[in-house]
Amino acid sequence: MTPRASQYVVQGGWIVAAEGRRLTLRRNAHLIVDSGVIKAIVEGRYVGDWPVVAVPEALIVPGFVSGHTHVASATPTRGLIEGGRSARRSAGLVAALDDDDLDALTAYNLAEILRSGCTTQLEMSQTLRQAESYVRIAKRWGVRGYPGAMIPATPRVDAIWARTDDAVLFASEADTLREIAANLDFGRRHMNAGDGRLRPMMSPHATDTHTPKTMAALRAAALELGTGLHLHLAQGESETAAVRRLWQMTPAAWLEHLGLLDMPVFGAHMMALDWTSDPAILRRHGVVYVHCPSAGGASRTSQPYPEALGAGLLVNIGIDTHSNDYLENLKLAVIGGRIRAGLVSGRHPGPVIAPTVWDALAGATIVAADALGRPDLGRLAPGARADFAVIDLAGFLVGAGALPPDPLHHLLYANGLSVRHVATDGRFQVFDGALIVDDERQVISEGARVAEKIWAQLAAEGRLKGAADGFDLPASHQ
Repeated sequence: MTPRASQYVVQGGWIVAAEGRRLTLRRNAHLIVDSGVIKAIVEGRYVGDWPVVAVPEALIVPGFVSGHTHVASATPTRGLIEGGRSARRSAGLVAALDDDDLDALTAYNLAEILRSGCTTQLEMSQTLRQAESYVRIAKRWGVRGYPGAMIPATPRVDAIWARTDDAVLFASEADTLREIAANLDFGRRHMNAGDGRLRPMMSPHATDTHTPKTMAALRAAALELGTGLHLHLAQGESETAAVRRLWQMTPAAWLEHLGLLDMPVFGAHMMALDWTSDPAILRRHGVVYVHCPSAGGASRTSQPYPEALGAGLLVNIGIDTHSNDYLENLKLAVIGGRIRAGLVSGRHPGPVIAPTVWDALAGATIVAADALGRPDLGRLAPGARADFAVIDLAGFLVGAGALPPDPLHHLLYANGLSVRHVATDGRFQVFDGALIVDDERQVISEGARVAEKIWAQLAAEGRLKGAADGFDLPASHQ
């Protein structure tokens, strides 16, 4: 079939279907797509005249929703941050790119995210110019997103976040209020752009880089836009300590006190929650914990996914940055979470649940969609938007050459390269493993050019020392 048909059928091996809030596996069923909407899911083989995409050895899942991304920033830091280097200088160089280079980098990263089955992103761009770049590429490719710029943005946030004197925070207030106003204008201009797929969202950096005055302005802006709030929340001990020092409460309690939890809220990382008091606050308001397994690169320490599940929190899987492979992050969430559960069980003050692949899949789809107030997303069901990914479960290293009897566990052997087709609103963006909404080769070459430009600058500044060093075996190995 042509991947540009508006009415077609996807004949699957397995389909993850939704019945209300329950996800079920249906074997040898087909998905009927009509003008961007799922018309029906029917058992057995399709009989009719519509074009058919046959994927008999694949799993069809709802398009993944990442509750936390910084799209333009990933590739220049990948492979460097794992060596103990900070990503801050790279972020500064990305922020200084001209629009053409910025769009090239955004396109490369967004192509990777799509390639891994993620059709919706809550995008916290590190500058407003990056948010504009995201909108330009997302509109062209038909991507679904909730974009906004981090407030305070890069590089202004660095001095506020790393301050040793709280006077720095209060001195930043006027500039932060100007950023909030600029981001509200961005939201007004782009609300429902891309045929309704783009719905901007206010994205404060974190609780320790804001004051009551800027938080009040954020709340008013978020209520006007009506899409909610996306932030780093209790992401480290320094944040929690700063908020306790200034306001005598935890970050979660402070947000509740300020009325900022009375809307959809997605909070990333939550490494420094007060587990004796914060979960009740987050549950009360339906706040989503966005767990980002590769937040600091491939060597990052684990995050409290099993503790969050044990506390009854809503949990989504987020890309963050460095790794754009959503399927890999979903896998890491389960594997790392099960390891962590064994390590913290008995030492954590509350219950701990070892995550299953069902937990991760639900969090990546229906949990996030419902928290956004979008019953038409995150599920394969009649009437839902036709956002889906098709994942090969039979190929080398993932399957056994045939349709497996227990398909979800094969996701733990898969990665983004196992994704064959991806569609948003029924429009294929990835078909047979290739990006088809743009010239894939040009997207790759232009993204590479910009990454190499950034690496060259880092090298000139002496920031890549040790990148190609060898390794001396310990004396015990001789």
